[in-house]
Amino acid sequence: MLVLASASPRRRELLTQAGFEFQVIPSSVPEEHQAGEDAITFATRLAREKAQAIFDEQSGLDTPESPLLVLGADTVVVVDGDIMGKPVDAEDAARMLARLSGRTHQVITGVCLISRAGLEAAAEVTFVRMLKLSRAEIAAYVATGEPLDKAGGYAIQGRAARWIPRIQGCYFNVVGLPLSLVSILVEGMHRRLKHR
Repeated sequence: MLVLASASPRRRELLTQAGFEFQVIPSSVPEEHQAGEDAITFATRLAREKAQAIFDEQSGLDTPESPLLVLGADTVVVVDGDIMGKPVDAEDAARMLARLSGRTHQVITGVCLISRAGLEAAAEVTFVRMLKLSRAEIAAYVATGEPLDKAGGYAIQGRAARWIPRIQGCYFNVVGLPLSLVSILVEGMHRRLKHR
């Protein structure tokens, strides 16, 4: 049984789109950056902590016939080495968008899959180019409310799509979950469980 340790509707939609059968049990792990952590370390640590918390909580569901696999994920946006999570309010979203405007940034998603056979963690990095945005465009976009629960303050699959002329890497990573990486981890974990 696959469990997604995330409340993100986008991650749920992506897993469904890719044909996975899963349950959603959100983790309440605080998303706090630790001193000295780079973006990849930060994202993968949070993914691991989220997955571990739910695996520990739900371990009673693990059976030989239906092994428990818990997937944790965390997405951050990086510009000039600075890590951006979700904006705290509309003003913060506008500030993030102004920083991303006219530049290329990185979107990093850390993923972690845990079962009784062990733990696998990895990260996907995608480079995203954003057009130059006017203050009026930023204000109008923030007023829609779309940026408020998105890392970096924008949704590539939403209204912000018109400002993204190109990406280098996995599109689904920018939405919130690198599906091919997740598939590789799930397949590998099933093989490990069979050989236990």
